[in-house]
Amino acid sequence: MSTRHVLLGLLATGPSHGYDLKRRHDERFPQARPLAYGQVYTTLQRLVRDGLAEVEGTDSDGGPERTMYRSTDQGADELSRWAGEIAPPAPFVTNEIFAKVVVAILAGGDPAAYLNAQRAAHMERMRELTAVKAAQGADLATVLSADYALNHLDADLRWMSTTAARLTTLTAEVDAA
Repeated sequence: MSTRHVLLGLLATGPSHGYDLKRRHDERFPQARPLAYGQVYTTLQRLVRDGLAEVEGTDSDGGPERTMYRSTDQGADELSRWAGEIAPPAPFVTNEIFAKVVVAILAGGDPAAYLNAQRAAHMERMRELTAVKAAQGADLATVLSADYALNHLDADLRWMSTTAARLTTLTAEVDAA
C-alpha cells in the first residue's frame, strides 16, 4: 500500500494535521499495519517537497501547535492517476512458507511438521478475523478488510494442503538438485 497516496486520499477530504491523518488512516484501514507518527510526518514532508501537498497553516485548539496540510492541484492529479492505475499481478511470487519448506528439506528438518504448525497458526488467525468481522457494530471497512485477509489465508491453506500431499516428490527433487 502506498502511504503517500493514502495520505493524499485522506487530504482530499480537506486540510488536516498529521495526528488526524494517522488516526483516520488507522480507522479507515483497520486490518492494515497502523502508521507510525514518524512515517506520517516524513511522508507529509515529502509530499510538500514534491509539490503534492502544502502547509495550510497551524492550529492549536488549546493544545500543542499543529501544522495543517492540504493537497495541491498537482496532488489531486497524482492521486487520481494512481487511483485509476490497475495494480498489476505480481510478476514473481515470494512465498516465505514455501522457502521454509525447502529450507527444512535442505537442512534435514521436518517440512510436514512445519506445514502443520503453520496451518495451525493460519487457522488461529482466521478465527480472530472471523470474530472481528462478526463483532457487533463492525463497520463495512473492517468486514471487507477481514474478508480480504481471510481469502488470502484460505488460499495459503489450500496451497499448504497441496504441498503437504507432494512433499515426497518435492523432497526428492530438492535432494537431487
